[in-house]
Amino acid sequence: MSKPILYSYFRSSCSYRVRIVLQLKNIPFEYKAVSLIKDGGEQHSSQYRQVNPFGFVPALVITDNDGKTHTLFESMAIIDYLEQKYPQNSIYPKDLIDRASSLAIAESITSGIQPVQNLELLKMLEKMGIDKSKWSKDWITGKFQSLEKVLETTCGKYCIGNTISIADICLVPQVYNAQRFEVDMSKFPTITRIANELEKNEAFQKAHPSVQPDTPKAS
Repeated sequence: MSKPILYSYFRSSCSYRVRIVLQLKNIPFEYKAVSLIKDGGEQHSSQYRQVNPFGFVPALVITDNDGKTHTLFESMAIIDYLEQKYPQNSIYPKDLIDRASSLAIAESITSGIQPVQNLELLKMLEKMGIDKSKWSKDWITGKFQSLEKVLETTCGKYCIGNTISIADICLVPQVYNAQRFEVDMSKFPTITRIANELEKNEAFQKAHPSVQPDTPKAS
């Protein structure tokens, strides 16, 4: 099989999640950048729409053993495929309660927090005269208050005990977003501690937005 091709944008939190999993599982992959801001957004181009008709990143193009090419989209679906295809360094806890808890935390982020910072939504809010930065900051702050309470009951070194799980993979990109929107993270000591611990991990470091091929270089 040839290397999977990841269509990604360095600052996309959805792409960030997939990059973390690829790195955690030591899966070689090819990176293809899709700028969400250049020329109105390359994700809207007819060329990229042939890859993903929804026009979102990430997308993962894989070639199976029969030489057939398949395109996967939506970060959680891609992550689930990678988990099943490459079971090493599993991101799902074996304990059923821990597994459910990790998935619930991940879902609370991917469905309840992150979509509000979607670029298209923020553009719509801006057109409506709403301060998109304040909107995002207030939304994340409110949701992090709930998440902090949950993590106080589930965490060890990481979100669920002492093993990295899907919850951690979703948490770190959301903390990155929170910092971008200047959320006061001192209010969330548990979230901050876990994120800081995860950022010591090499896989998380390699997946970080600051070190991707399309990261703007400082002048």
